[in-house]
Amino acid sequence: MFELIWLTIASISLLIWIYLLLFRGQFWQANQYLEQLDLNLESLPLICAVVPARDEADLLPKTLRSLLNQDYPGNFSIILVDDCSTDGTAEIAKEVAEQLNQSKRLEIIQSNPLPPGWTGKLWALEQGIIYAQKRTPPPDYFLLTDADIEHDKTNLHQLAIKAKKEKLQLVSLMVLLRCQSFWEKLTIPAFVFFFQKLYPFTWVNDKRDRTAAAAGGCILIERQALESIGGVAAIRQALIDDCALAQAVKATYPNKKAIWLGLTTSTRSLRPYPSLSSIWDMVARTAFTQLNYSPWLLLGTLLGMSLTYLVAPLSLGVGLVTSNWLITSIGLLTWLLVAIAYLPTIRLYRLSPLWAFCLSAIAFLYTLMTIDSALRHWQGRGGRWKGRVYSQS
Repeated sequence: MFELIWLTIASISLLIWIYLLLFRGQFWQANQYLEQLDLNLESLPLICAVVPARDEADLLPKTLRSLLNQDYPGNFSIILVDDCSTDGTAEIAKEVAEQLNQSKRLEIIQSNPLPPGWTGKLWALEQGIIYAQKRTPPPDYFLLTDADIEHDKTNLHQLAIKAKKEKLQLVSLMVLLRCQSFWEKLTIPAFVFFFQKLYPFTWVNDKRDRTAAAAGGCILIERQALESIGGVAAIRQALIDDCALAQAVKATYPNKKAIWLGLTTSTRSLRPYPSLSSIWDMVARTAFTQLNYSPWLLLGTLLGMSLTYLVAPLSLGVGLVTSNWLITSIGLLTWLLVAIAYLPTIRLYRLSPLWAFCLSAIAFLYTLMTIDSALRHWQGRGGRWKGRVYSQS
């Protein structure tokens, strides 16, 4: 009886992976890239980058420099919103601009105190956008980017070409995350893989599909589109603000291709995650939010993660112990499918293919992080980021 039950479970896991590989928008292929377009635009849009920065003095010498050095031939300016930093963020930003003789391009404004009902990042973006909208003329597009992103020199120009050529309201890039320490190599590519599985990029980029997502580190959004959804205020309480923004834009333009999300290897995040605890906190901050704070969705997620990722290696072990070669074969085949699916993301991060066989163990870690995210929420500690706690019910 035990072997029959386990054979059934192993078969379900195998069927799950056959479905994921064949019918989940080809998410695992990691092939949605922003192509390098050599195209002259008839009119170059006026673009303003809004950068929320809270205690980012260490990273700004590289990240802000990359923005100031963009090769965009049109009118481009930067507003850095200093969100109550205590490490001299504003002073460092000013020095970087002065060193490059780009002081006229950069404006630094101080954030007002965080009002109730807002997250810190969105409140900083709101103030920067309102400040920019008072200009004459106002920007055609906003580049919403984090202070830890080092942009490729051509990034803004290529984003603008993509938006104008395809008449998109929002273009976003999942930037290359830092992957240097052991724990980063173990968990960061998996984070990108899980994101792509949750929001298959081909579905996001299909106007006929309701799936919507964006990556908050790099979003180019049309000003009129932002105004049409009610501005940043419409998503002011969202902890997963990038996906909430994309959902609002896609819902506002239901009959056209309004948004596009892709990968890049040239624009990257410099945010370090040197320890397991730093990565754990990053995931636990929003994992339960993604489940709408539902205990039932949490239970479903735990069951789904177990069936999808843990059953394969366990089946291999059970089959070998019981000398049941059918269970062994199914477990081995499923584990190979898991590795095959993960391999393109591993290649994206230029890691050894052997890492692909670690996804089951990595998924177990992420499952524990999700449980901890729920516990933090129930204890009133959910959504902690840089000294602030954002808790929603």
